This record gives sequence, structure tokens and C-alpha cells, in this order.
Amino acid sequence: MKKYLQFVICMLIISSCGQNTISQEMGFEEYNPTSTLVVPGEEITKAKYPFVDVHSHQFRMADQDLSELIGHMDRMNMAVMVNLSGGSGENIEKIVANIKEHYPNRFVVFANVNFDEVGLPGWSEKAARQLEIDVANGAKGLKIYKSLGLRIKDVNGKRLAVDDERLDPIWEKCGELNIPVLIHSADPRSFWDPMDANNERWLELKTRPGRKRSSTDPAPWEQIIAEQHRVFKRHPNTTFINAHMGWFANNLGKLTELLEEMPNMYVGIGAIIAELGRQPRNARAFFVKYQDRILFGKDSWQPAEFPTYFRVLESDDEYFPYYKKYHAFWAMYGLDLPDDVLRKVYYKNAIKLIPSLDPALFPED
Repeated sequence: MKKYLQFVICMLIISSCGQNTISQEMGFEEYNPTSTLVVPGEEITKAKYPFVDVHSHQFRMADQDLSELIGHMDRMNMAVMVNLSGGSGENIEKIVANIKEHYPNRFVVFANVNFDEVGLPGWSEKAARQLEIDVANGAKGLKIYKSLGLRIKDVNGKRLAVDDERLDPIWEKCGELNIPVLIHSADPRSFWDPMDANNERWLELKTRPGRKRSSTDPAPWEQIIAEQHRVFKRHPNTTFINAHMGWFANNLGKLTELLEEMPNMYVGIGAIIAELGRQPRNARAFFVKYQDRILFGKDSWQPAEFPTYFRVLESDDEYFPYYKKYHAFWAMYGLDLPDDVLRKVYYKNAIKLIPSLDPALFPED
């Protein structure tokens, strides 16, 4: 009996050890430790200055109750939201009417182009004319989605390149109307790279496999980006806001070259704050040098994520967490931008490109 009890106890110990061993096994997806580092710093929930979010999407604004948005905006010190998802025609009219009735100086809407019929006779002139009508009805700019260059095809089934000459009348019309074009082309370069242990965006591609691209799906990354740059250079009288820093936030040296080559190109910081937060000294120097060409934008409407933007831009905090591991498995550092640079990034550059913004919403220097 004694030997039997000893055997049972041994088996329980072995079983318990096995369970503990199994519980320690995890993949990279699950491993997300809480830092034990203790350093000064705290979350910034309200921007130091009123700011313009030039990169937001509200798809129901035609009939949306705007008061809930205003509540979030006031709490974080957002003076103006630019809704890039205005569509065209009647939808623009409804959005503008809703804004004017309730909060006439707190929202701006950009129009979009319908590319479905590219290739039909007279499409280019028709699209440019519709844009002119949309602007007359209250649109303050044009937003181009990444679908141009990635998914959109002309009526003959051919991929519609960003620099297709049939689109030239649209870019020219924007210059003529003095409205900015906020354009998103391609996606992060890593989406085209092999999905292996060397790819920084491996976790994102694993959890969101639809984002994986290749040289034939639909074209090489370099080709799509080059198409975009040719548009900028071909239309020097049109102002372009390159969304997501043109996907060069991880290579500010190259972005410096591009800004020098294309004086009509500005950049927005939507969805790339993680790239800036891991290179605080380099990014700070870049922001100081190009303080007149950078605009604040968040992209996805997630109020809980804005504090990370404020903290990266405003503080000198060290090693604080980012909010999406699949975007960045590294920690953030603050750029500690000077006040005059912050003002330009938060609102002054936006006022320059969208002069209809109400100056009463922003502080005097």
C-alpha cells in the first residue's frame, strides 16, 4: 500500500510538472509582456493645442448625430475633424447640410471620385466636372483611396495606374480650385516582402492575410509608389497630402529627398506614429526641418488611440507602450517637439491648406 501511494504521488508530481511546462509554451502572438521598467512619464489624454485631424473617416455623416463625435473631440482638444469619406453628389450635399445645421465650424468634408467608368468616352471631363460641383456644394478637398493602384480597373479590365493620363483632368481641376488632394497609395513596403522571420510585419500579415502583396498582386510596391510621385511632379500647381508619410516614415532620409524633389507634397502622420516613436532624435530633427509640410492625422476613428499620438509628439517620455502589437512590437519614445512646431503640425499647416477653417478655434501666438 505504501509503495502504491508513493507511485501515485510521483505520478501527480510528474503530471503537475508537465502542466506547468505546457503552460509556458506560447507563440509570438501571445507573448506580450508588461514592462517592469520604471521611468517618469504619463499618458497625455488631451493635446496641448487645438488640432485638426486631417485624416478621419465617418461613413454615416449624412444623417449621423454629430454630438457624440463632438464629445470625444472636445475631450481630446480636437478643433476640427476632416471627414475624407464624403463620396460625391447628393451625399456631399447631405453631409454639408448636416454639418451646417449642427456644428458648422467643427467638421470638414472631402469628396471622392467614382472610378467605375474609366475608359468610357468623356469620363475624364465628367469626373472633373462632378468634382467642381462637389466643391461648389461644400467639399474642401479630394481624398483618393489606396484602391487606386491596387484594385481599381478600367472598363477593359486593366489595372488603373495612379498616374494614368485619363486622371490628369482631375488633378488639374484640384489645382484650379485650389483644394488639396489627400492621397493614399500602396501600403507598407513589408507587405510585399517575403513573409518570414525577417519581416517586421509578420504578425500583421499572419492575422490579416488579405494584406499580403506581391510583385504580381497587383504590381511591385516600387512601381505603385513611382506612379504616385510622377503624378505629383506632373502637376506642380496641385497640392498633395501624402497619407501615412508616403510609407517612408521608416526611412526619413529618403522622405527628405522626396520633399526636396516635390515642393507641392505635404505628408500626414496617420497610422505611422509607431515608426516615429522608435526613432525620437531622428524624427524630431525631421519635424523641425519640415515643420511647414507635416499635418496631424489619425486615420481610423479610435479615440482611445489618440493619447499615444499626443505623447509621442509632445513628451520626452521613454519606453511607453504602443496600442497595437501587430503594428509595432516595440515601445515608443517622445519627440518633445518645440511649441512652434507643434502648433504647425496640429493646426497651422491645415489652415494653410484648408483656409476655410474658422480661426476662432485656434489660439493666437
